[in-house]
Amino acid sequence: MASVAQLKAALKEALEKKGALGQIKARIRTEVFKALDDQSEPRPPLTRENFLINELIREYLKYNKYNNAAHVLTAESGQPEVSLDRQFLVKELNIVEGTNGKSTSLVCNSLSFLT
Repeated sequence: MASVAQLKAALKEALEKKGALGQIKARIRTEVFKALDDQSEPRPPLTRENFLINELIREYLKYNKYNNAAHVLTAESGQPEVSLDRQFLVKELNIVEGTNGKSTSLVCNSLSFLT
């Protein structure tokens, strides 16, 4: 019969393989942030500009598969759970997509025009 330590190790490995362990950790971090959030010091209102910047950052995080970080950003910033469409961001922010198109994030695409 397997020991408790072996069962824990097998469970951790299975959750890591499925990507669930990272999601669970991100969810816990989100809930901790919510619990520790100082409501006496309100956040500044989410302006249109900040909303679009947050969406651009979230698109970058998701593009690079930083899904846990994107989840925490969404919770902390007050962004809606549903992301804006990439093409909407391109049009709204007047981003000119290079020849790479969707093969790079919009942030990287924008920076390529600065160099």
